[in-house]
Amino acid sequence: MTETSTLTHTLPGGLRIVHLPTDADVAYCGLAVDAGTRDEAEDESGLAHFVEHMLFKGTQRRRAWHILNRMESVGGDLDAYTTKEETFLYSVFPAPHLERAVELIADLATNARFPAAEIEKEREVILDEIRSYEDAPAELIFDEYESMLFDGHPLGRPILGNKRALRRFDTLRGQSFMTRYYAAPNMVFFSMGPTDFRRVVRIAERHFAALPTVGSPHRRTPPAEAAPRETVSRKRTHQSHVILGARACDLFDARHAPLYLLNNILGGPGMNSRLNVALRERRGLVYGVESNLTCYTDAGLCTIYFGTDPRNRMQALDIVRAELARLRDRRLSPTQLAAAKKQAVGQLRVAGDNREGLFLSLGKSFLRFGRCDTPAETARRIEEVTADEIFAVANEFLAPERLSCLIYE
Repeated sequence: MTETSTLTHTLPGGLRIVHLPTDADVAYCGLAVDAGTRDEAEDESGLAHFVEHMLFKGTQRRRAWHILNRMESVGGDLDAYTTKEETFLYSVFPAPHLERAVELIADLATNARFPAAEIEKEREVILDEIRSYEDAPAELIFDEYESMLFDGHPLGRPILGNKRALRRFDTLRGQSFMTRYYAAPNMVFFSMGPTDFRRVVRIAERHFAALPTVGSPHRRTPPAEAAPRETVSRKRTHQSHVILGARACDLFDARHAPLYLLNNILGGPGMNSRLNVALRERRGLVYGVESNLTCYTDAGLCTIYFGTDPRNRMQALDIVRAELARLRDRRLSPTQLAAAKKQAVGQLRVAGDNREGLFLSLGKSFLRFGRCDTPAETARRIEEVTADEIFAVANEFLAPERLSCLIYE
Protein backbone atom coordinates (compact mmCIF):
# COMPACT_ATOMS: atom_id res chain seq x y z
CA MET A 1 0.00 0.00 0.00
CA THR A 2 1.32 3.42 -0.93
CA GLU A 3 -0.05 6.51 0.76
CA THR A 4 -0.07 10.23 0.05
CA SER A 5 -1.11 13.24 2.08
CA THR A 6 -4.73 13.54 3.17
CA LEU A 7 -7.20 15.60 1.13
CA THR A 8 -9.94 17.67 2.75
CA HIS A 9 -13.16 19.48 1.87
CA THR A 10 -16.13 20.96 3.74
CA LEU A 11 -19.66 20.64 2.38
CA PRO A 12 -22.05 23.66 2.48
CA GLY A 13 -23.94 22.14 5.42
CA GLY A 14 -20.78 21.95 7.52
CA LEU A 15 -19.83 18.29 7.10
CA ARG A 16 -16.03 18.01 6.99
CA ILE A 17 -14.49 15.43 4.65
CA VAL A 18 -11.02 13.91 4.88
CA HIS A 19 -9.69 11.28 2.48
CA LEU A 20 -6.47 9.28 2.49
CA PRO A 21 -5.69 8.00 -1.04
CA THR A 22 -4.24 4.49 -1.26
CA ASP A 23 -3.72 1.98 -4.06
CA ALA A 24 -5.37 -0.90 -2.17
CA ASP A 25 -8.29 -3.01 -3.39
CA VAL A 26 -10.07 -2.63 -0.04
CA ALA A 27 -11.55 0.73 0.99
CA TYR A 28 -12.99 2.27 4.14
CA CYS A 29 -15.42 5.07 4.92
CA GLY A 30 -17.27 6.27 7.98
CA LEU A 31 -18.70 9.03 10.13
CA ALA A 32 -17.03 10.31 13.28
CA VAL A 33 -19.60 12.02 15.51
CA ASP A 34 -18.48 14.40 18.23
CA ALA A 35 -20.83 12.88 20.81
CA GLY A 36 -20.29 10.18 23.39
CA THR A 37 -21.01 9.15 26.95
CA ARG A 38 -20.08 12.51 28.48
CA ASP A 39 -22.73 14.26 26.38
CA GLU A 40 -25.63 12.38 27.95
CA ALA A 41 -27.93 14.08 30.45
CA GLU A 42 -27.73 12.86 34.03
CA ASP A 43 -30.66 10.47 33.57
CA GLU A 44 -29.41 9.19 30.18
CA SER A 45 -26.44 7.03 31.26
CA GLY A 46 -25.63 4.71 28.35
CA LEU A 47 -27.80 6.53 25.78
CA ALA A 48 -24.96 7.29 23.32
CA HIS A 49 -24.08 3.57 23.21
CA PHE A 50 -27.77 2.62 22.96
CA VAL A 51 -28.22 4.97 19.97
CA GLU A 52 -25.16 3.45 18.29
CA HIS A 53 -26.76 -0.01 18.61
CA MET A 54 -30.16 1.18 17.38
CA LEU A 55 -28.72 2.74 14.21
CA PHE A 56 -28.56 -0.82 12.84
CA LYS A 57 -32.19 -1.65 13.71
CA GLY A 58 -34.18 0.12 11.05
CA THR A 59 -34.54 3.31 9.01
CA GLN A 60 -37.36 4.85 6.99
CA ARG A 61 -36.13 2.75 4.05
CA ARG A 62 -34.68 -0.43 5.57
CA ARG A 63 -35.38 -3.08 8.16
CA ALA A 64 -32.59 -4.45 10.36
CA TRP A 65 -31.94 -7.41 8.06
CA HIS A 66 -31.51 -5.19 5.01
CA ILE A 67 -29.03 -3.00 6.88
CA LEU A 68 -26.90 -5.99 7.89
CA ASN A 69 -27.06 -7.56 4.44
CA ARG A 70 -26.32 -4.41 2.44
CA MET A 71 -22.52 -4.52 2.81
CA GLU A 72 -22.09 -8.19 3.67
CA SER A 73 -23.68 -9.20 0.36
CA VAL A 74 -20.66 -7.71 -1.45
CA GLY A 75 -18.12 -9.06 1.05
CA GLY A 76 -17.96 -5.89 3.14
CA ASP A 77 -18.61 -5.15 6.79
CA LEU A 78 -20.49 -2.50 8.77
CA ASP A 79 -19.50 -1.61 12.32
CA ALA A 80 -19.77 1.06 15.02
CA TYR A 81 -18.49 1.86 18.49
CA THR A 82 -18.92 4.47 21.20
CA THR A 83 -16.32 6.20 23.38
CA LYS A 84 -16.61 8.75 26.19
CA GLU A 85 -16.49 11.59 23.62
CA GLU A 86 -17.20 10.16 20.14
CA THR A 87 -19.28 7.69 18.15
CA PHE A 88 -17.89 6.00 15.04
CA LEU A 89 -19.97 4.39 12.28
CA TYR A 90 -17.98 2.87 9.44
CA SER A 91 -17.69 0.25 6.72
CA VAL A 92 -14.91 -1.84 5.16
CA PHE A 93 -15.56 -3.07 1.62
CA PRO A 94 -14.12 -3.91 -1.81
CA ALA A 95 -13.15 -0.55 -3.29
CA PRO A 96 -15.70 -0.47 -6.17
CA HIS A 97 -18.56 -0.36 -3.62
CA LEU A 98 -17.81 3.05 -2.09
CA GLU A 99 -21.14 4.60 -3.04
CA ARG A 100 -23.07 1.65 -1.63
CA ALA A 101 -21.32 2.14 1.71
CA VAL A 102 -21.76 5.93 1.78
CA GLU A 103 -25.46 5.70 0.93
CA LEU A 104 -26.02 3.15 3.72
CA ILE A 105 -24.14 5.15 6.36
CA ALA A 106 -25.99 8.33 5.37
CA ASP A 107 -29.31 6.48 5.65
CA LEU A 108 -28.48 5.30 9.18
CA ALA A 109 -27.32 8.73 10.31
CA THR A 110 -30.36 10.61 8.95
CA ASN A 111 -33.29 8.18 8.93
CA ALA A 112 -32.96 5.96 12.02
CA ARG A 113 -36.45 4.99 13.27
CA PHE A 114 -35.88 3.30 16.67
CA PRO A 115 -38.75 0.81 16.18
CA ALA A 116 -40.28 -0.22 19.52
CA ALA A 117 -40.00 -3.98 18.89
CA GLU A 118 -36.31 -3.66 18.06
CA ILE A 119 -35.72 -1.50 21.14
CA GLU A 120 -36.98 -4.27 23.42
CA LYS A 121 -34.69 -6.84 21.79
CA GLU A 122 -31.64 -4.57 21.79
CA ARG A 123 -32.26 -3.58 25.40
CA GLU A 124 -31.79 -7.23 26.37
CA VAL A 125 -28.64 -7.46 24.23
CA ILE A 126 -27.10 -4.49 26.06
CA LEU A 127 -28.21 -5.81 29.46
CA ASP A 128 -26.38 -9.05 28.64
CA GLU A 129 -23.37 -6.96 27.59
CA ILE A 130 -23.42 -5.21 30.99
CA ARG A 131 -23.71 -8.52 32.86
CA SER A 132 -20.82 -9.97 30.87
CA TYR A 133 -18.74 -6.90 31.69
CA GLU A 134 -19.54 -7.23 35.37
CA ASP A 135 -18.20 -10.80 35.23
CA ALA A 136 -14.84 -9.58 33.84
CA PRO A 137 -12.97 -7.87 36.71
CA ALA A 138 -9.91 -7.09 34.55
CA GLU A 139 -12.20 -4.89 32.40
CA LEU A 140 -14.66 -3.64 35.01
CA ILE A 141 -11.91 -2.22 37.21
CA PHE A 142 -11.00 0.36 34.53
CA ASP A 143 -14.56 1.73 34.52
CA GLU A 144 -14.68 1.86 38.30
CA TYR A 145 -11.31 3.59 38.42
CA GLU A 146 -12.45 6.31 36.01
CA SER A 147 -15.61 6.72 38.09
CA MET A 148 -13.38 7.20 41.14
CA LEU A 149 -11.06 9.76 39.51
CA PHE A 150 -13.87 11.64 37.75
CA ASP A 151 -16.32 11.30 40.63
CA GLY A 152 -19.65 13.01 39.85
CA HIS A 153 -18.54 14.06 36.34
CA PRO A 154 -19.92 12.63 33.04
CA LEU A 155 -16.43 11.31 32.15
CA GLY A 156 -16.82 8.95 35.10
CA ARG A 157 -19.88 7.22 33.64
CA PRO A 158 -19.49 3.78 32.04
CA ILE A 159 -20.07 3.70 28.29
CA LEU A 160 -22.58 0.84 28.61
CA GLY A 161 -24.61 2.84 31.13
CA ASN A 162 -26.62 1.29 33.92
CA LYS A 163 -29.55 -1.09 33.97
CA ARG A 164 -32.04 1.35 35.48
CA ALA A 165 -31.46 4.07 32.87
CA LEU A 166 -31.40 1.54 30.03
CA ARG A 167 -34.89 0.31 30.91
CA ARG A 168 -36.24 3.86 30.38
CA PHE A 169 -34.88 4.35 26.85
CA ASP A 170 -37.45 4.57 24.08
CA THR A 171 -37.89 5.94 20.57
CA LEU A 172 -38.21 9.55 21.70
CA ARG A 173 -35.07 9.39 23.84
CA GLY A 174 -33.02 7.96 20.97
CA GLN A 175 -34.30 10.44 18.43
CA SER A 176 -33.74 13.34 20.85
CA PHE A 177 -30.05 12.40 21.25
CA MET A 178 -29.63 12.21 17.47
CA THR A 179 -31.33 15.57 16.99
CA ARG A 180 -28.94 17.14 19.48
CA TYR A 181 -25.69 15.74 18.12
CA TYR A 182 -26.04 14.01 14.73
CA ALA A 183 -25.72 17.25 12.76
CA ALA A 184 -23.31 17.93 9.89
CA PRO A 185 -21.08 20.50 11.71
CA ASN A 186 -20.64 17.97 14.53
CA MET A 187 -19.37 15.22 12.20
CA VAL A 188 -16.47 14.21 10.01
CA PHE A 189 -16.84 11.92 7.00
CA PHE A 190 -13.56 10.07 6.54
CA SER A 191 -12.48 7.63 3.86
CA MET A 192 -9.44 5.70 2.72
CA GLY A 193 -8.99 3.97 -0.62
CA PRO A 194 -8.20 4.33 -4.32
CA THR A 195 -11.25 6.39 -5.38
CA ASP A 196 -10.44 9.81 -6.83
CA PHE A 197 -11.09 12.50 -4.21
CA ARG A 198 -13.36 14.52 -6.49
CA ARG A 199 -15.63 11.50 -6.80
CA VAL A 200 -15.55 10.95 -3.03
CA VAL A 201 -16.76 14.53 -2.56
CA ARG A 202 -19.52 14.16 -5.18
CA ILE A 203 -20.79 10.95 -3.55
CA ALA A 204 -20.76 12.56 -0.11
CA GLU A 205 -22.58 15.65 -1.42
CA ARG A 206 -25.26 13.45 -2.94
CA HIS A 207 -25.95 11.26 0.07
CA PHE A 208 -25.31 13.55 3.05
CA ALA A 209 -27.43 16.44 1.76
CA ALA A 210 -30.22 15.49 4.19
CA LEU A 211 -28.04 15.72 7.31
CA PRO A 212 -29.32 18.40 9.72
CA THR A 213 -27.15 21.51 9.61
CA VAL A 214 -27.93 22.66 13.16
CA GLY A 215 -27.61 20.70 16.39
CA SER A 216 -27.33 21.54 20.07
CA PRO A 217 -24.09 23.08 21.31
CA HIS A 218 -21.91 20.96 23.57
CA ARG A 219 -22.13 21.79 27.26
CA ARG A 220 -18.92 20.07 28.28
CA THR A 221 -17.19 21.28 31.44
CA PRO A 222 -13.80 20.06 32.67
CA PRO A 223 -13.86 17.76 35.70
CA ALA A 224 -12.86 19.30 39.01
CA GLU A 225 -9.73 18.06 40.73
CA ALA A 226 -10.40 15.12 43.02
CA ALA A 227 -8.47 14.17 46.14
CA PRO A 228 -6.38 11.00 45.67
CA ARG A 229 -7.64 7.94 47.53
CA GLU A 230 -7.17 4.22 47.95
CA THR A 231 -10.17 1.91 47.73
CA VAL A 232 -10.39 -1.84 48.30
CA SER A 233 -13.45 -3.49 46.74
CA ARG A 234 -14.32 -7.02 47.77
CA LYS A 235 -15.25 -8.86 44.55
CA ARG A 236 -14.28 -12.40 45.62
CA THR A 237 -11.97 -12.73 42.62
CA HIS A 238 -9.30 -15.44 42.39
CA GLN A 239 -6.66 -12.81 41.62
CA SER A 240 -6.12 -9.40 43.12
CA HIS A 241 -6.69 -6.81 40.41
CA VAL A 242 -4.96 -3.47 40.95
CA ILE A 243 -4.98 -0.06 39.25
CA LEU A 244 -2.64 2.70 40.41
CA GLY A 245 -2.61 6.05 38.66
CA ALA A 246 -3.44 9.73 38.59
CA ARG A 247 -5.12 12.49 36.62
CA ALA A 248 -3.08 13.69 33.64
CA CYS A 249 -3.10 16.29 30.87
CA ASP A 250 -5.67 16.62 28.08
CA LEU A 251 -5.28 15.75 24.41
CA PHE A 252 -4.14 19.23 23.36
CA ASP A 253 -1.57 19.82 26.10
CA ALA A 254 2.08 20.32 25.10
CA ARG A 255 3.02 17.78 27.78
CA HIS A 256 1.18 15.01 25.94
CA ALA A 257 4.21 13.91 23.87
CA PRO A 258 6.64 13.52 26.80
CA LEU A 259 3.92 11.81 28.87
CA TYR A 260 3.23 9.45 25.97
CA LEU A 261 6.91 8.51 25.81
CA LEU A 262 7.10 8.12 29.60
CA ASN A 263 4.11 5.77 29.54
CA ASN A 264 5.72 3.71 26.81
CA ILE A 265 8.91 3.34 28.84
CA LEU A 266 7.03 2.47 32.00
CA GLY A 267 4.51 -0.13 30.83
CA GLY A 268 3.81 0.22 27.13
CA PRO A 269 3.20 -2.68 24.73
CA GLY A 270 6.82 -3.82 24.63
CA MET A 271 7.85 -6.82 26.73
CA ASN A 272 10.94 -4.80 27.66
CA SER A 273 8.94 -2.13 29.51
CA ARG A 274 10.28 -1.37 32.98
CA LEU A 275 7.23 -2.73 34.77
CA ASN A 276 7.08 -5.95 32.75
CA VAL A 277 10.77 -6.62 33.35
CA ALA A 278 10.53 -5.85 37.08
CA LEU A 279 7.30 -7.72 37.83
CA ARG A 280 7.18 -10.57 35.34
CA GLU A 281 10.61 -11.29 33.91
CA ARG A 282 12.66 -10.88 37.08
CA ARG A 283 10.20 -12.03 39.75
CA GLY A 284 7.30 -13.87 38.11
CA LEU A 285 4.74 -11.98 40.18
CA VAL A 286 2.29 -11.24 37.35
CA TYR A 287 1.34 -12.66 33.98
CA GLY A 288 0.84 -9.22 32.51
CA VAL A 289 1.18 -5.60 33.53
CA GLU A 290 0.38 -2.50 31.51
CA SER A 291 0.35 1.25 31.80
CA ASN A 292 -1.99 3.44 29.78
CA LEU A 293 -2.35 7.11 28.95
CA THR A 294 -5.95 8.16 28.25
CA CYS A 295 -6.46 11.74 27.12
CA TYR A 296 -9.79 13.47 26.59
CA THR A 297 -10.45 16.96 25.24
CA ASP A 298 -10.17 18.60 28.67
CA ALA A 299 -8.79 15.93 31.03
CA GLY A 300 -6.71 12.79 31.12
CA LEU A 301 -5.42 9.99 33.29
CA CYS A 302 -2.43 7.67 33.45
CA THR A 303 -2.97 4.19 34.89
CA ILE A 304 -0.98 1.09 35.76
CA TYR A 305 -2.86 -2.21 35.90
CA PHE A 306 -1.82 -5.70 36.95
CA GLY A 307 -3.42 -8.87 38.29
CA THR A 308 -1.59 -11.08 40.76
CA ASP A 309 -1.98 -13.72 43.46
CA PRO A 310 -3.41 -11.97 46.56
CA ARG A 311 -0.33 -13.06 48.52
CA ASN A 312 1.92 -11.10 46.12
CA ARG A 313 -0.16 -7.93 45.88
CA MET A 314 1.73 -5.74 48.34
CA GLN A 315 5.12 -6.80 46.99
CA ALA A 316 4.00 -6.04 43.42
CA LEU A 317 2.63 -2.63 44.47
CA ASP A 318 5.89 -1.80 46.23
CA ILE A 319 7.84 -2.66 43.06
CA VAL A 320 5.54 -0.47 40.93
CA ARG A 321 6.03 2.44 43.32
CA ALA A 322 9.80 1.89 43.25
CA GLU A 323 9.81 2.04 39.43
CA LEU A 324 7.85 5.30 39.56
CA ALA A 325 10.36 6.68 42.04
CA ARG A 326 13.23 5.78 39.66
CA LEU A 327 11.61 7.83 36.91
CA ARG A 328 11.04 10.76 39.29
CA ASP A 329 14.55 10.66 40.75
CA ARG A 330 16.75 10.05 37.70
CA ARG A 331 16.71 11.63 34.28
CA LEU A 332 17.04 9.26 31.34
CA SER A 333 20.57 9.02 29.98
CA PRO A 334 21.13 9.98 26.32
CA THR A 335 21.38 6.26 25.46
CA GLN A 336 18.15 5.41 27.30
CA LEU A 337 16.30 8.33 25.69
CA ALA A 338 17.47 7.41 22.19
CA ALA A 339 16.43 3.76 22.72
CA ALA A 340 12.99 4.81 24.02
CA LYS A 341 12.41 7.07 21.01
CA LYS A 342 13.55 4.43 18.55
CA GLN A 343 11.16 1.89 20.05
CA ALA A 344 8.19 4.30 20.15
CA VAL A 345 8.68 5.42 16.54
CA GLY A 346 9.02 1.80 15.42
CA GLN A 347 5.83 0.81 17.25
CA LEU A 348 3.93 3.63 15.54
CA ARG A 349 5.15 2.46 12.15
CA VAL A 350 4.04 -1.10 12.86
CA ALA A 351 0.67 0.15 14.14
CA GLY A 352 0.29 2.18 10.93
CA ASP A 353 0.47 -1.08 8.99
CA ASN A 354 -2.87 -2.03 10.57
CA ARG A 355 -5.10 -0.56 7.89
CA GLU A 356 -8.30 -0.42 9.93
CA GLY A 357 -6.49 1.18 12.86
CA LEU A 358 -4.91 3.72 10.52
CA PHE A 359 -8.31 4.53 9.03
CA LEU A 360 -9.98 5.03 12.44
CA SER A 361 -7.13 7.23 13.67
CA LEU A 362 -7.64 9.32 10.51
CA GLY A 363 -11.23 10.06 11.54
CA LYS A 364 -10.48 10.80 15.19
CA SER A 365 -7.46 12.98 14.40
CA PHE A 366 -9.39 15.12 11.93
CA LEU A 367 -12.38 15.39 14.27
CA ARG A 368 -10.20 16.58 17.14
CA PHE A 369 -7.34 18.50 15.51
CA GLY A 370 -8.59 19.37 12.03
CA ARG A 371 -5.49 17.67 10.61
CA CYS A 372 -3.95 14.22 10.16
CA ASP A 373 -0.24 14.03 10.82
CA THR A 374 1.93 11.86 8.61
CA PRO A 375 4.06 9.16 10.28
CA ALA A 376 7.09 11.41 9.70
CA GLU A 377 5.43 14.31 11.54
CA THR A 378 4.49 12.09 14.48
CA ALA A 379 8.03 10.70 14.62
CA ARG A 380 9.43 14.24 14.60
CA ARG A 381 7.35 15.18 17.66
CA ILE A 382 8.64 12.14 19.52
CA GLU A 383 12.23 12.90 18.51
CA GLU A 384 11.86 16.43 19.90
CA VAL A 385 11.03 15.19 23.43
CA THR A 386 13.86 15.81 25.89
CA ALA A 387 14.96 13.94 29.02
CA ASP A 388 14.14 17.06 31.04
CA GLU A 389 10.56 17.04 29.76
CA ILE A 390 10.10 13.37 30.68
CA PHE A 391 11.62 14.02 34.11
CA ALA A 392 9.24 16.97 34.61
CA VAL A 393 6.04 15.09 33.72
CA ALA A 394 7.11 12.11 35.85
CA ASN A 395 7.44 14.40 38.86
CA GLU A 396 4.25 16.31 38.07
CA PHE A 397 1.81 13.52 37.25
CA LEU A 398 3.29 10.50 39.06
CA ALA A 399 4.15 12.16 42.38
CA PRO A 400 3.20 9.91 45.33
CA GLU A 401 0.72 12.44 46.72
CA ARG A 402 -1.23 12.43 43.42
CA LEU A 403 -1.69 8.67 43.09
CA SER A 404 -5.01 6.89 43.58
CA CYS A 405 -5.32 3.13 43.92
CA LEU A 406 -8.23 0.73 43.36
CA ILE A 407 -7.91 -2.90 44.42
CA TYR A 408 -10.25 -5.83 43.75
CA GLU A 409 -9.87 -8.73 46.13
